[in-house]
Order: sequence, then structure tokens, then C-alpha cells
Amino acid sequence: MTLLETHIEQTTYSTSSARFVRREHGNMPTNPDEEDRIHHAPVMVSETMEYLGVRSGGTYIDGTVGEGGHTLALLDLCSPQGTVLAIDRDPRALAVARQRFTRFGNRAILAHGSYAEMDRIAGQFSITSVSGVLLDLGFSSRQIEVDGYGLSFQSDEPLDMRYDPVGATAADYANRTQESELADLIYQFGEERRSRAIARAIVANRPVTTTGQLADVISRAVGGRRGGIHPATRTFQALRIVVNQELDQLTMGLDVITDLLEPGGRGVIISYHSLEDRIVKTWIDRATATCICPPAFPECVCNHVPTMRAVRRRVVRPSGQEIAGNPRSRSAKLRAVERI
Repeated sequence: MTLLETHIEQTTYSTSSARFVRREHGNMPTNPDEEDRIHHAPVMVSETMEYLGVRSGGTYIDGTVGEGGHTLALLDLCSPQGTVLAIDRDPRALAVARQRFTRFGNRAILAHGSYAEMDRIAGQFSITSVSGVLLDLGFSSRQIEVDGYGLSFQSDEPLDMRYDPVGATAADYANRTQESELADLIYQFGEERRSRAIARAIVANRPVTTTGQLADVISRAVGGRRGGIHPATRTFQALRIVVNQELDQLTMGLDVITDLLEPGGRGVIISYHSLEDRIVKTWIDRATATCICPPAFPECVCNHVPTMRAVRRRVVRPSGQEIAGNPRSRSAKLRAVERI
């Protein structure tokens, strides 16, 4: 038995008082840093399962399966007959996840694609409604640490940034976009106030072909770290969002959730930066509102009927203990809704 298979066999999940508890047996790593070297550590697993209200026999969709941490929890908690449709745009991540789901047989359905089309994908497997949908947005530590993604300036590799290795790369955008448009993209999607100077430097140093080269160009243009943040961080975020059309995908995916959830079914979305969270919050506010008329209207004329109710009005954040064990979770925000 391989180390991966041993880890799967020795990890069990259980529910107690609406909490999700992970128990490690044998000599497998219990230190979160050690475990993260085996697989990407999923964020807020206990809270996610609680707010999804996972039940035995339910059908669930994990629209951003990654390496499968949340999906494994869903499969265990909806056993013995429950099903999880696990979708991801990254075929490389799906290959890793597939190895972890072997023991669940046909209860685990893996599909390559975008959660923006999860209704169409679900239909391919004769799934028309589900008990819950999970979207854990962003990218995994594996996509940063493994060569070939070009998402990080931690190593120097081709400037790619695509989750699904088709279509235009970050290098294409960096080298072909006009300076003013590039500055606008960096400002809008990276919330970078120095976007003009950065765009000017990128254009002056074209062709920019690697992550290390881009990080160096930005550092020389605007200076070194400020407040512990690398000066290229926001530009890298902007290019990644544009390359993968992340915000458009999110907007479409949220609307699909409404169509897929059965009455009483729940949706949980975990976001990692303000642009994502703003879209999620706006969608929830509209879906739960009894009126969507402009504020200036003296009385309601929209006849809007809410489709969702908020499971919890306030955003859920990782505990201090989780952040200490997994610092990358610190920016996560969880929001949950229930289909009326």
C-alpha cells in the first residue's frame, strides 16, 4: 500500500453535535504543516460541513474539488448511499483527487469543467437537483508549489497561470495588451494603486516570459516589500483572474446554484479576496431580498420573490487555531444560503 493509500485508509470523519471532527490514526502526520506537504489543506472543513447540513443519502456538488479535501469529507458524511459530483477546471488536480476517491466507487463522480456550467455537467450524469453545492474559490497550495502553473514568483517558470491548460496565458496578456488597458486590468482586478507605473515597466521590458522576470520588473518599478507583501502580489492576482475569467465564472456559477438546489438545499461559498466576496454578498443580498426596487422608489413595484434565505447573516472566518496551523486560510470568508 502506498503512503497516499495509507493516508486515505487511516483518515476517518464523523459528526458530533453538528461539528465535523477529523481523527488521525497510526503514524500518519498530525501536524498540519506535515500533512499539507502530502495534500493541500482544505479550509474550514468543520464549518463547511456544518453549514452545508450534510446528510446521509444526499447528493452534493463540489464545484472546485482541487485535490479533494472537502470532497472526501462530503463523501464520508453522506454515506452510505450519498453521491458527490466533483468538478474542477484543472485536469492535473483531478488526477490527484481521483486517486483519493477510489474507495468510494461510483459514489464519487469526477468531471473536468467549470462550476459555471455545473448544471450542464450534472445533467450529463442524470443529476437534476442536489442537496448542497460547495464552491471553494481561488487556488490551492499545490498550484503554487508544483512546477508548470506559473502562478507564483516563488520560483522562476513560464508565465502561464491557467488552471485549465488551454487558451491565452498570462504571458500573452502581459506582452500583447496595450499599456493603458494593462494598467486598468491591474488596477481593477489586483486593486493595485501603482498600476500605471507597473504597466509602463512591463511594456518597457517586453517580452516578459517568466514569473521571476515579471516579479523583478515590478520590484524595480515600484520598490521592495511594503508591509510584508511582495510588490508583485496584486499584479499576479490580476493576471490570474483575467486569464481564468474568475469573476465572470463566479457570477455565472452563483446563478446556477439557484437552479440546482432542491428546496432546503444549501450553498456554501468560500472566497479569499474582496472582489470575490463582494460578488457573493451582492448575489446573496438579491437572492434573499423581498424587494429589489431602487431605493428612490416610494413603494415596491418589483414583485420580487426571494429564492434563498441566509443560513447566517455574518460571514464565517477560520478560527485562530486553524490560521496558526494553516496561515493561507487567514483571508477565507464563508457565506451560506438555503434554497426556499
